[in-house]
Amino acid sequence: MQEQINNLTKLAKDKHKENKSFFTKLKKKPPKQLDYIMQELHEEEFERTDCLECANCCKTTGPLFMDKDISRIAKFFRMKEQKFIETYLRLDEENDYVLQSVPCAFLGADNYCSIYEVRPKACREFPHTDRKKFQQISNLTLKNVAICPAAFNIVEAMKKRIQL
Repeated sequence: MQEQINNLTKLAKDKHKENKSFFTKLKKKPPKQLDYIMQELHEEEFERTDCLECANCCKTTGPLFMDKDISRIAKFFRMKEQKFIETYLRLDEENDYVLQSVPCAFLGADNYCSIYEVRPKACREFPHTDRKKFQQISNLTLKNVAICPAAFNIVEAMKKRIQL
C-alpha cells in the first residue's frame, strides 16, 4: 500500500490532463445512470481497499469543519466550541475552519481516528466518489485522485465503464 501511496502523486499528475478532459465531457453530457454507476464503482473499490492501511487523506490534507462538526466534536471532548477552535483549528483563505496542521491531530499511529464516531462530515464522505450528481464535483475529484488510491482506482474504472 505504501508504494502505491508514494506513486500516487505522479500517477495522478500523469493522468490529470486525461481526467480533466473526461470530466469536462462528463459535465456536458452525464449518463442517466451516473449516480448508480458511481455507487457501484465506489462499493466495489471499498471492498478491496482498507482505509486503515492508508490514511493518506488524514496524513496529507484536512477537512473543512462546519459549525455542526465543531459543535459535535467540542461536545465529544467536553470543551467549549471556542476552546476547540483555538486548540485545533484555524481560518483558511476562504474563511473556512480547517486543521491548524497536518497530519490530523486526531489520527493515531495505528491509522485509527480518535474521533471517528463524531468526525467531520467531510471525513465521513471522503473521497466523495459515491455522491449524488457526481459530475458536479469534478474539480474536487481531480484533487482527491492525488490523495486517495481508492479515488484514483474509481476514476480509472469509471473511464473504462463510461465511454464518452
